[in-house]
Amino acid sequence: MEIQGWYKTHFESALAGRYITMEHLFPMIDSLGDLFEKTAIGVSELGKEIYLLKVGKGEKVVLGWSQMHGNESTTTKAIFDLIAFLGQKEYFQREIKQFLKEFTLFLIPMLNPDGAALYTRENANLVDLNRDAKKLTQSESRVLNEIFKKLKPQLCLNLHDQRSIYGLEAGLSATVSFLAPAADNERSITPSRKIAMEHIVRMNNRLNDLIPGHIGRYDDSFNKNCVGDTFQMAGVPTILFEAGHYKKDYNREKTREFIFYAFLELFEITRFSEKSVNHMDYFKIPENRTNFKDVILRNVRIGSSHHPIDVCIQYSEVLKNGSVCHEAVIDDGGECKMVFGHSELDIKGAYILLNSQEKISIGQKVFIISKKSDNSEIIF
Repeated sequence: MEIQGWYKTHFESALAGRYITMEHLFPMIDSLGDLFEKTAIGVSELGKEIYLLKVGKGEKVVLGWSQMHGNESTTTKAIFDLIAFLGQKEYFQREIKQFLKEFTLFLIPMLNPDGAALYTRENANLVDLNRDAKKLTQSESRVLNEIFKKLKPQLCLNLHDQRSIYGLEAGLSATVSFLAPAADNERSITPSRKIAMEHIVRMNNRLNDLIPGHIGRYDDSFNKNCVGDTFQMAGVPTILFEAGHYKKDYNREKTREFIFYAFLELFEITRFSEKSVNHMDYFKIPENRTNFKDVILRNVRIGSSHHPIDVCIQYSEVLKNGSVCHEAVIDDGGECKMVFGHSELDIKGAYILLNSQEKISIGQKVFIISKKSDNSEIIF
């Protein structure tokens, strides 16, 4: 069986959508088989337990954590896809056995359970944990720092989501982006950073076979307050994963699949890329750009203007009744030639009304857009 065929019918279907909390994870953590060890390693600022999962008995010690930002849940879903893969007894048993022999993988599936419940980037105290690596003012930051020191991992995986605004110069969305964080202001290629780069090159080679042109490289400006930079400074290879947007995939169900495939390549379960790679190929991965909007209406006229313009719309994620809703907001207007839309509509010079009004302003919520000539709704 090919891995894509396995994934289609065996991924962790109990996790779906963008809103993932500890309440969603408890049943799966409780039902883990003997292959996995689970430990409560601390609590959040509001007293919610933070769990560490362990699988494997190999010499290669890897530590990964997800939902450091509470509203970034795609990699959490991918973690449990990986757990489902490792725990099954029917397929790829030779590869799994080899992984368990070579690796000891520690995973914190949700570092920020308070932020996850609130669907916020920050924790309960409105602190961005990824800017708290030095001061360690928050309990969640201290939990991660303490387990890092205790385990002494040989590789760290910092697992995140990125917004749908990110794309690449060629006009494709950045579905998955990677970063080997810098360890100093000069962005030197230290021994640990070189190892992270090599891993990223292998994963990039694999994913480019699946979604060519959709893999990006994140900005590597140094910030000692970020966790990845701090761990890289400590001499531990660290990889930042950024799960982004794929075509019409606002729930990030396809993106989680690509993160899963990246995991398999990283842990040598699949071996798409040759073992020997050149770390300098890391710099051939195109850099992320902020060049996407969720929707662009091209060639529209507004009010008394005789000149057509473009109107850009961005979705705002809002938690309502236990699920994430996308509210449309006017983000920009004018000539948006260097910006791409995940959806684009050519209005062909027609005059439009926003919420039955002739005026449009940045930040305005969109309830309905219609053509002024016949009041017909423009669906996007």
